[in-house]
Amino acid sequence: MIFIAVKFTVRPDRSAEWLDLVEDFTVATRNEPGNLFYEWSRSVDDPNQFVLLEAFENAEAGEVHVNSEHFRTAMAWMPDVIASTPQIINVEVPGTSWSAMAELSPRA
Repeated sequence: MIFIAVKFTVRPDRSAEWLDLVEDFTVATRNEPGNLFYEWSRSVDDPNQFVLLEAFENAEAGEVHVNSEHFRTAMAWMPDVIASTPQIINVEVPGTSWSAMAELSPRA
């Protein structure tokens, strides 16, 4: 799968509305046939930073995503809301989902 992590630092005056602003983009991406997951989190250290974890079945599914209308729409408005260029990690990894952590599990 293609695994992508992106850090978005949002302008302080816009960070409270970020998750609402990306809602349509998030729903549309999650509905793409090759999307495995698309999850947002807010940094515990910086209230203006959001982390996106996303995965696609393969490079072709990732290509469909970046060529979609909802991707183009998001890329058109996001520059007005972000405070800096997002940081990204984009790698191909084996598997199609999350794996269980071997070092930790709940006590019985």
